[in-house]
Amino acid sequence: MKSLKVALGFTRLSDGDLSAYTNNVITCMTGNAAYAKSPVSMADLTKLLGTFDTAIAAALAGGKTLTAAKNAARDALVAALRKIAAYVQIVADGDMALLLASGFSAANASRSQQTKLEIPLILAVENEGTTKLTVRLQSVPRAKSYEVRAVNGATTPAASVIATQARRIIVGNLTPGTTYNIQARAIGGSEGFSEWSDPVSHMAT
Repeated sequence: MKSLKVALGFTRLSDGDLSAYTNNVITCMTGNAAYAKSPVSMADLTKLLGTFDTAIAAALAGGKTLTAAKNAARDALVAALRKIAAYVQIVADGDMALLLASGFSAANASRSQQTKLEIPLILAVENEGTTKLTVRLQSVPRAKSYEVRAVNGATTPAASVIATQARRIIVGNLTPGTTYNIQARAIGGSEGFSEWSDPVSHMAT
């Protein structure tokens, strides 16, 4: 059987991309019977991610103490992901589909999997009741999931959602009467992410 290794490139991702990558792993492994005995539970990984995300936001204010706290939270999250990656490699045992179903990427993926993912096209943005927008994307070959963000000029996105399908992604917790720039990117492949799509403006109701 062909030897496969889990790619550890997530250790070099930016803070924001590491957060999205971890979120995708949680989405893929939650309820996945093949990975029921993960050395780090998805509940614990979710807590580590929450601590990291909170620390990222706090560190925007600057200062060595807050930055150190953010770096410590990142180190804890990466350590947990490394443990899970080693477990996934053992369970997958050369099965590419099973490995990719974990949300991780393969270090020695085939040429097609190493090809940079296409940028998803936003087909439509529609109002989904109060404070919500429905985003419809054109699916991207080899994408494992998609991230959609709503930006309204702030330093960080007002909302960010990861979904395993492209046809209907709901972005919630938006402010009525505010116009957002909606962007999407595909998750997967050897690079982890595609580039962000061109923004589409839409007002939340």
